[in-house]
Amino acid sequence: MDRLTAEHRSWLMSRIGSKNTKPELVVRRLVFAMGYRYRLHPKYLPGSPDLAFLGRKKVIFVNGCFWHGHRGCRYGRLPKSHVDFWEAKIDRNRARDTAKIAELESKDWRVLTIWQCELKDTETLAKRLNDFIQSK
Repeated sequence: MDRLTAEHRSWLMSRIGSKNTKPELVVRRLVFAMGYRYRLHPKYLPGSPDLAFLGRKKVIFVNGCFWHGHRGCRYGRLPKSHVDFWEAKIDRNRARDTAKIAELESKDWRVLTIWQCELKDTETLAKRLNDFIQSK
């Protein structure tokens, strides 16, 4: 049972931004420290990726496990209240993500998705990012 009123909960949820999130900032700092430069949220690319390497035609999406429905992850679980609403919302987010990635790939862009839960192991993440950016 939620201790907040529906109006207050709605107001709180509306404050959650889609850009410059903590997971995104972690990835950006890591990529920058590795010596790579990128563009942020280019609106002319489908889905406005979080990081875009224009010369390499590569993009990175940094997804929150809850908001993008990361299956099998403890952060990706649905809340116990308003299950129908959240299930529909997260399914729409997943469908949109899939469509935008397919659109990017059809334009010969390479796409990497980093999940919020993957940020704990920075060594593995750094290797994965470097391998993705360096690959042909």
